[in-house]
Amino acid sequence: MSLMDRISDLPDTLLLRVLSLLPSAKDVVATMVLSKRWEFLWLSVPRLVFDDQDIEYGKFSRFVDRYLIVNDASDIETLHFKLSRTYAAQDIIVWMRAANNFTVDEMIIEIDSSSCASPVILPKFLYTECTMLVTLKLNSVILADFSSPIDDNVTLFTVRVPSLKRLVLHTSENRDRDDSDGFVINAPCLEYFNIIDHKGGFCVIENDMPNVVEAYVDVTHSPPRMILGSITSVKRLYLCLSNFKDLYPDDTLFHRLVHLTLFTCETEWLNLLVSMLRDSPSLRALKLEQYHGLPAHHLRASWNEPSSVPVCLLSSLETLEWVNYEGTEEEKEVVGFMFRNGSCLKKVAISSKSNDCNKKLEMIKELTWSIRRSPTCQLAFD
Repeated sequence: MSLMDRISDLPDTLLLRVLSLLPSAKDVVATMVLSKRWEFLWLSVPRLVFDDQDIEYGKFSRFVDRYLIVNDASDIETLHFKLSRTYAAQDIIVWMRAANNFTVDEMIIEIDSSSCASPVILPKFLYTECTMLVTLKLNSVILADFSSPIDDNVTLFTVRVPSLKRLVLHTSENRDRDDSDGFVINAPCLEYFNIIDHKGGFCVIENDMPNVVEAYVDVTHSPPRMILGSITSVKRLYLCLSNFKDLYPDDTLFHRLVHLTLFTCETEWLNLLVSMLRDSPSLRALKLEQYHGLPAHHLRASWNEPSSVPVCLLSSLETLEWVNYEGTEEEKEVVGFMFRNGSCLKKVAISSKSNDCNKKLEMIKELTWSIRRSPTCQLAFD
């Protein structure tokens, strides 16, 4: 008996599970030619991924339409759309309404029109009424019908989806800066939150998001307190902020935060570091990175040593990683403070972007001779 025959003898439930692992619905349909045993299996696959990569617009649109019409599966575990081209809002509406004919456990929509001549126009009902939606990723899209009823000069993008678990919002770099633009988010079941917005504006969180486990916040909003104050249960946090006043409400504790990455791109990033160390008593891993690069006339950060040692340094912080370390006086003071007070430090990994061998050798000498409170702390320098 051939391998193909042995596979074909497996029960339908197992074969459908195998088909669910294929990259896209197009690949699933292609299996119908394998044998008569496989001819109609593709109609009942519980996990569907519609990816428009390498398929022209008209063909892809018709393919999705027909697939959703003929699909036999009454229960669909995952319905996943990966769109990178310009689609009419009506196409997306038709697909979402067709999905209402099934019981869909998880709907994932990824839209990235950053490489298109004109961005996707997204229908409003998708992010305000679609109760199946679990993951929404948007990059360079236009949101249809989202003018604020309060002020015609203010445009709001509102996400009110109780079922949503993953939300990714990246504003287009081609937009002009506008402090009157903003987001309103009501997604109390959210578990992953990723927002990049360098165009000013604001973000209003209508309800706390107590289930957020991981968050990436890179914004110029003024102030960011509503975002940070609503995700205090986060375990992994990536922060790049340009406004350091009124970071989050008083008495806020990030009691579950264990992994923190801070981007050292702004002048006052050291104030953010001190605040997060103070209010993250369970922190185990800290990463500092100069990610966006510094402006030409960048002012050097000023380090003011905390009056008391943060709890995490005394009881939990095990690793410190510093990417693009420059060896400035302020940076040396920060590392020295960590070494002197990090009772649980096991590893400090520092990498420098300098190409000057003599300068790097001097950095290594200074770091090696730093006093370390933890007897097990190892230094790695690149």
